[in-house]
Amino acid sequence: MCTSITYTTKDHYFGRNFDYEISYNEVVSVTPRNYLLNFRKVKNLENHYAIIGIAAGIADYPLYYDAMNEKGLCIAGLNFSGYAHYNEYKEEKENVSPFEFIPYILGQCATVDEAKNFLRNINLVNINYSDSLPLSPLHWLMADKEKSIVIESMEDGLHIYDNPVGVLTNNPSFDYQLFNLNNYRSLSSRTPENTFSKDLDLKAYSRGMGGMGLPGDLSSSSRFVKAVFTKLNSVSGTSEDESISQFFHILSSVEQQRGLCDVGGEKYEYTVYSSCCNMDKGIYYYRTYDNSQITAVDMFKENLDGKQIIKYPIIEHQQINYVN
Repeated sequence: MCTSITYTTKDHYFGRNFDYEISYNEVVSVTPRNYLLNFRKVKNLENHYAIIGIAAGIADYPLYYDAMNEKGLCIAGLNFSGYAHYNEYKEEKENVSPFEFIPYILGQCATVDEAKNFLRNINLVNINYSDSLPLSPLHWLMADKEKSIVIESMEDGLHIYDNPVGVLTNNPSFDYQLFNLNNYRSLSSRTPENTFSKDLDLKAYSRGMGGMGLPGDLSSSSRFVKAVFTKLNSVSGTSEDESISQFFHILSSVEQQRGLCDVGGEKYEYTVYSSCCNMDKGIYYYRTYDNSQITAVDMFKENLDGKQIIKYPIIEHQQINYVN
């Protein structure tokens, strides 16, 4: 299970919590413009936009979990188990496997509107990367500097939702998650007035009582509500340091600690990493469960005209700044 958000101060930001019970040797991968992107059923891309993001480190192909291209378009794939449906090959469509979806879109599209034109003819086809790496059931948050959308491939077709809150978690479908916010319209960042009864002198005995009723459990619907409330009421300065610090604090409000979500077999779902992309500057920031220091990779400091993927294994060991 995961949470992805957008955020805007002076610059524009996009990122996510990646919550899972195991790691796949994740690496920050920069795919340069001339790396050959091979696709199973559609035309390969010999030249394309450069891409940066975190990918599984168990394959040569850029199996991105989330990524940003040089134009600032971003995509994150989140678990959508029980709802995601991938189709058989359709002759009249652009048949893209879900494991190819992020590089296929980010390699060719600079904006959400451009991506929407591609999506009109895409069929997310049921083709595994390999026998040992089957497809994951996913839906996607996509965003540029102006807007965001959610893409969900279900049994009744491909759904594309405008996303006015810039947040995505997991099941159920996005239309339900958005409607469910109506149940929390009384929440506030301010101390509430007493509307219980004019005959009772009820006291505001603590700060933060406007948030009473805000979900705090780890379910995807609760994380959606909490992430939206936290993001939309968040206040930050406009500097880069203040912006990315606040971004990670928003994600921290819905992070998962190891031990709280037992998935069986003595395994626990936890926040493997959290990421933050600066869409304007092309910088990919991240931190991991065991390393709370923020690490950054600037895509524009790499040779983006190369032909080989540039990889930086994520730093998982805690980095501590001793001052004496």
